Amino acid sequence: MKHTLRQVFQSGKFVVGFSIFVTILLIVIIYPLIVTDPPLEIIAQGTFFEPGIYVNVYDSVSAPKYTLNLDNAATKRIASKLKENDRLAIRDYLVAVGIPEADIDTENTEQLLGMWETHFDPKTRIAGMTNAQRNYYIRLNTSLQGLLSTEGATIAVEDPDSGSLVAVDSIGQSDYVNVTRVANVRFLPLGTDNFGRDVLTELVAATRVSLQIGFVAGITATLIGLTFGLLAGYIGGVVDDVIMFFTNLFTVIPSFVLLILISFSIGQERRGATTVAVVIGLTSWVWTARAVRAQVISLRNRDHVNLSKLSGHSIAYIIVADILPYIASYVVMALILQISSAILSEAGLSILGLGPRTTEVPTLGLMMNWAMIYQAHILGKWWAYLPVLITIALITFSMNLMNTGLDQVFNPALRE
Repeated sequence: MKHTLRQVFQSGKFVVGFSIFVTILLIVIIYPLIVTDPPLEIIAQGTFFEPGIYVNVYDSVSAPKYTLNLDNAATKRIASKLKENDRLAIRDYLVAVGIPEADIDTENTEQLLGMWETHFDPKTRIAGMTNAQRNYYIRLNTSLQGLLSTEGATIAVEDPDSGSLVAVDSIGQSDYVNVTRVANVRFLPLGTDNFGRDVLTELVAATRVSLQIGFVAGITATLIGLTFGLLAGYIGGVVDDVIMFFTNLFTVIPSFVLLILISFSIGQERRGATTVAVVIGLTSWVWTARAVRAQVISLRNRDHVNLSKLSGHSIAYIIVADILPYIASYVVMALILQISSAILSEAGLSILGLGPRTTEVPTLGLMMNWAMIYQAHILGKWWAYLPVLITIALITFSMNLMNTGLDQVFNPALRE
């Protein structure tokens, strides 16, 4: 075993491929520990910010708060929402509904708003008032709600046990944030996508999910193909005929077409990452089964297998103990290719809009889908799709390189 491992790691192609793949895994594991923002959180005001620039972000909740003089804070708040033109417009409305102009003091905010709340009715039709003016008064009324209130805003979070909202903090109307003391900008090495989300954070999360899909689909397909191949190759007869019938049936139908039909029939709401991975695995086991069957047929009449039969060992024991170890290296290579193929299949499905649902987690295919929908390739926004293509290429290239290196070690015909 030690000698075999030494041979594996002496293969230059395997070492290069393994190094690239491990590097990708380390980035996927370490980066979320440094940047903890959710990958699908909109952080930038705008879309398609170019790489390497600083953008304003929304998050300033955790910033240190300072308190203004309450009277000054209220005055500034009222002035920002009730401008001089708005005061005159309120006076004109009150006069139009029958209030004497002499009784209206536009400088007395409390009195003016009190009269406004008493007499304003959005359903009232005033002679000579246009729809544009009526809509203006409705918008003005909405913005003036609670203007004189001195109560602060309450910050609440959902209780995971009861599902109800629980108050965790409050922001007084006299509180403010000194923006010179808050890091309200962020450096984005890969810019933002069309939704204003950090492409690098999204890419790392998408790579992690795509790798999970690849491993689940690859293991599923390899286990199914290995089981059918072992049974068909060793037992033969009717069992071989039945298994090969279904294998040939799946071979005739293109696996990607079958994958599209199954994914479409499942529905968008039920297509999670695990579901898509299992579907990919269930449609891509055929070539593994055929290849394993061919290997087992060449092994079932070997001397050690016949000796095991004469010893009275069961079929399961012979398959596991006398045949499986001889094809273990081939199974590992098949698994590597299945994982690589599954990642490409998920990307193809997602580009067609049949991948995992978009409301939970991103995948590499979904990022390509979003870039295509919002015409990033036409607008020249290369950072929205090129890093995704490079990541997919690196993953598949590294795994194919590992497979080639293993093939050189375990295939006698390829040894130097």
